[in-house]
Amino acid sequence: MGASQTRAEHQYQDLADKTGFSFEQIKNLFQRFQQLSGNEETISRANLDSIPALANNPIRKQIIGAFFDKRNQHQDEVGSCDQIGFEQFLMVMSHFRPPNLRTTDEEKEAMRKEKLRFLFNMHDSDNDGTITLAEYRKVVEELLSKSGEIGQETAKAIADAAMLEVASINVPNMGPEEFYEGITFEHFEEILKGLEMESRMHIRFLDVDTSTMRCGKSQS
Repeated sequence: MGASQTRAEHQYQDLADKTGFSFEQIKNLFQRFQQLSGNEETISRANLDSIPALANNPIRKQIIGAFFDKRNQHQDEVGSCDQIGFEQFLMVMSHFRPPNLRTTDEEKEAMRKEKLRFLFNMHDSDNDGTITLAEYRKVVEELLSKSGEIGQETAKAIADAAMLEVASINVPNMGPEEFYEGITFEHFEEILKGLEMESRMHIRFLDVDTSTMRCGKSQS
């Protein structure tokens, strides 16, 4: 039993070093992972799709897809997977940790860039490094049309107008015959420059409030 406990502690330490979560937070997230998976070693999109709190979320598909996007799993890979294990699940959840009082300015900036990249990946569905009009329009249409008050054509027109405004900001001297290919990550950073992301981007739909999961070195 001692050897088994030691292995578990080493595994938790490895996960804590990779994610910034404490042992207790990792334990709580593992319990939630087991609930979602039915005590299996992996979870699928169907497991997340069954979460009641996500049922009426207009970007439910994008949120669920983000968990299976390899770009969000700190593995320097692209593409998506059908199922994920606990470590991959934990890596995705780590994007939602807010800073604490000991977080340095440099660490805060790194966290902000990581969160922005996560959001960017949600919209850059084909992983070409650009959020195209089609990708942007799809998200805006889903956000607006699900309300039931705005028709799909109106939502499409709003998305087109919003993308045109973004283009005018990012490429102010673009000629009338030029085509705006889409929002690059650098443009995305510039658009959201004034938005405080470090503590506002958190998640509650897994019955886990990441706004209380402050980052920092773990303590056993």
